[in-house]
Amino acid sequence: MVNSRKLGKLGNVDLREVWQDEAKNFTGWLAEHLELLGEELGLDLDLQGVEVPVGSFKLDILAREPGTNPQVVIENQLEDTDHDHLGKLLTYASGYDSQIVVWIARKFRDEHRDSLDWLNRRTGKDTAFFGVVVELLKIDDSLPAPHFDIVSAPNDWSKSTNSGNKDAVASEKMERYRAFFQPLLDTLREEHKFTRARKAQLQSWYSFSIGVGGFSCGASFANDNRARIDLYIDQGNVSREENKRRFDVLKEQKSSIESELTESLSWERLETKKASRIAAYRDGSIDDSDDILEEVRDWMIDRLLAFKKVFGPRIEELKKTG
Repeated sequence: MVNSRKLGKLGNVDLREVWQDEAKNFTGWLAEHLELLGEELGLDLDLQGVEVPVGSFKLDILAREPGTNPQVVIENQLEDTDHDHLGKLLTYASGYDSQIVVWIARKFRDEHRDSLDWLNRRTGKDTAFFGVVVELLKIDDSLPAPHFDIVSAPNDWSKSTNSGNKDAVASEKMERYRAFFQPLLDTLREEHKFTRARKAQLQSWYSFSIGVGGFSCGASFANDNRARIDLYIDQGNVSREENKRRFDVLKEQKSSIESELTESLSWERLETKKASRIAAYRDGSIDDSDDILEEVRDWMIDRLLAFKKVFGPRIEELKKTG
């Protein structure tokens, strides 16, 4: 039997109908909706700045991926790619020593996509170049919807076969950290939509975006055989005094926060640093048995979800009030 249900027609909308000016309209919109780009790339992205100066030029967007803490350079254009933007992209990547470089355009010329592919083959495993096409789609007379399509990326978004690869010389302990965090990331991503991160790294910690730049939730093993979950406050674009003020505002709510979390926290102002930390601890070492590590992992997942639920609204309020 033929299905007679009526279907709509998918069509493209000219980008300039929605974003007339690249710098004033598109860059500002993208800065406010970085989660859409991050979802396509499989990354959590925290905004660090817009129209950021690099010498006599200005980088469209500077972001940070809190999981491994690299700078993310994002350059966009609402036209087909050109040599000028390729040169600027490399200038910005060098200026910020970026590990993740994203070029967004209406259409990629073959030679520019080949250039990104070549850079991904020739640079080290810790550097990734992405080419992303931006489109506006609609069905019949619906509102246009943005759509990102990756046309160039590192193989498997990693470079595990490169010479000098850190994975090849990873210590046994670092491999245990990676094995510990991989199921933690998978659970947070697949069951709780808490992160977009997919691949655990060779490190004893992992940070996650909480939705406001300069604030992140972290899971780590401290140096004193304790596992830690924390809210880390480090807004790079504000002064040390402003960072400490935001910590103090949260500490004024200590009683209600600890009541909601049903536990006492460690309020660490970190006087010798610009950053501050609010943390929960429990016994735990990567050298513990598999059974104990599973308990630690479950505790970390539970506390990360609780931290985001309790601190999230308060951080949003801090953002509104400055």
